Amino acid sequence: KFVLPLLLSPILAIVITGLLYPLLRYLRTRMGVTENTCFCVGDETVETVPALDGASALQRVEELRTELSIEVNDAISCRRRYEGRVLGIDAASILDKLHFLSAGTVSFARGLNDTPKMAALLLMLPAFSPVTGLALVGIVIAVGGIVSARRVAETMSNKITEMNNGQGFTANLVTTAVVAGASRYGLPVSTTHVSCGSLFGIGIATRGGHWKTIGIILGSWLLTLPCGALLGAGGWWVLNRLT
Repeated sequence: KFVLPLLLSPILAIVITGLLYPLLRYLRTRMGVTENTCFCVGDETVETVPALDGASALQRVEELRTELSIEVNDAISCRRRYEGRVLGIDAASILDKLHFLSAGTVSFARGLNDTPKMAALLLMLPAFSPVTGLALVGIVIAVGGIVSARRVAETMSNKITEMNNGQGFTANLVTTAVVAGASRYGLPVSTTHVSCGSLFGIGIATRGGHWKTIGIILGSWLLTLPCGALLGAGGWWVLNRLT
């Protein structure tokens, strides 16, 4: 009940994302919403072309710099955005709001699954009620996220796979569904592992995955669980001898 959810949940996220994203992309194109790559200098758009992958976009940046005689100090930003309207509303605006909302649902799902796992350890102490334990752990998780989560966030946002807002929304949606579903049945899963699985699925579906980074992440998964077990056993042995 502990090991299988941890092992299978990232795989489930990969499979669901790999199936869901092509379906959502098909629906988007059927509604006439296209994806473009825009090149901008400051707030000025200098060129808009059909969506390019990362390497092609970087090559075009250098070409534009030469063609337009743009100084090296003037950065050319490359942005991917959607063009079109759905029910009379700008598609890019809708997706930005949905993407933001989906990130909040992932945070909610993490609270459902991760906080109780740590709060359960505090229930062994008579001074902590379930409500007190949940509140304390929730506060500490939030503080930890503010203090030292930026590097993890940057890895997941930029280093696992190339993504646009639609792909990020899909990954968040799958992460929320898998983690919240596991919480409903009392199954402990890792929100980070599930979220990474969703991103791996996007990378597979779009062929934009950064496989070196993915390999490093998978290697860390293989190390952290046995290391945690050894540290737990070692800590128990030391404390048992001291008492």
